[in-house]
Amino acid sequence: MSVSVGEIAGFIAAVAFAVLVWRLGGVINKAGAVLDEASAAVRKVSDETLPLITEMTNTVTATNGQIERLDAITANLATMSNNLNALTSLTVATVGRPMLKVASVGYGIKQAMSGKTSGSVTKQR
Repeated sequence: MSVSVGEIAGFIAAVAFAVLVWRLGGVINKAGAVLDEASAAVRKVSDETLPLITEMTNTVTATNGQIERLDAITANLATMSNNLNALTSLTVATVGRPMLKVASVGYGIKQAMSGKTSGSVTKQR
């Protein structure tokens, strides 16, 4: 049996191709393992993130409820402040003006009793 140079070259090419396919298979296998690991990591992150998002949603909902209560309290405080301002104005108008008149009369009497006059005295009504 005689083997020609072409047959030897073909055999070498076939062996080289088989080695190439075997090496590429290993690379593809490793790439598949990396993809499997990435898929597992994404699944784990998803499984851990979903409860956190749910808890965060509940927290935000509860916080919004508290903020709504604070809005109502703030509105009530603003109303109370306006009412207190009106009451103060009414008190000053009702009590303050007569007290000012009494104080003015008292000051005038004091000045008249002490005998001190400043400049010309004019009669006021």
